[in-house]
Amino acid sequence: MKRTSLFLDPHTLRDLKHAADRRRVSVASLVREAISRYLAEPAATGRLPSVTGRFSSGKTNTSTRTEKLLWRDPHA
Repeated sequence: MKRTSLFLDPHTLRDLKHAADRRRVSVASLVREAISRYLAEPAATGRLPSVTGRFSSGKTNTSTRTEKLLWRDPHA
């Protein structure tokens, strides 16, 4: 193995140490496991869901109202 350094904020480091203590493993072991799991996950393809574009709202101005539609209060 090759030694490396990580820069973590104090809260993340504290949480990492607590997690390692709970599992009774070293911080380094926990970091290696987390990185291995992260790298084993399939990369996001960035593809849209298969239903995208299959339906029509009947409105023609949706793209020009994106900000208003996304950031409005749904309970208003």
